[in-house]
Amino acid sequence: MRKLVYYVAATLDGYITGPDGGDPSGADYLPVTPDVVQFIVEHFPETLPGPARAAMGIDGPGRSFDTVLEGRASYEVGLAAGLTDAYPHLRHLVFSTSMTTSPDPAVELVRSDALGRVRALKAESGLDLWLVGGGKLAHSLLPEIDRLVIKQNRSVIGSGVPLFDGPFQPHLFRPVDETLLSSGVRVLTYDRA
Repeated sequence: MRKLVYYVAATLDGYITGPDGGDPSGADYLPVTPDVVQFIVEHFPETLPGPARAAMGIDGPGRSFDTVLEGRASYEVGLAAGLTDAYPHLRHLVFSTSMTTSPDPAVELVRSDALGRVRALKAESGLDLWLVGGGKLAHSLLPEIDRLVIKQNRSVIGSGVPLFDGPFQPHLFRPVDETLLSSGVRVLTYDRA
């Protein structure tokens, strides 16, 4: 059975972006340093957007993931950059109750029963499912998340979009791996306990 993996960058205080909810890539509190890029290329090259993969000469199928899941706000970051499908090399699903149609025929829009859709995806054959964000979708899918891979940065920002944006709902995970990069980013991996 495939795993649902929440692979995301976060601050020390658990935020995945600032209060504006915009693109955190390269922000001073979540910098994309050369060692972070090298880690991504070595371990999760399929998580790079299509244009970045093309610029770096990265091609071929994913190592860990063949499907990406994201919420509307995360998807709109790509739309603002002119990308209707930032991950054309992956099966792409966007979860939104407010969108009525997908801007791209290759992007599947899921408007209801997010948990049911994820359970069906996990039952299919293939590589794992990558949950890219955001916090509200991650919270709604928390019962189905099997692994957390958090690129924990050295910053504290005080407010923003949390890793899990929703009401109190305890779940336990156990640490299985930790990698310290030269920039101070810790890549922390947890599996459901």
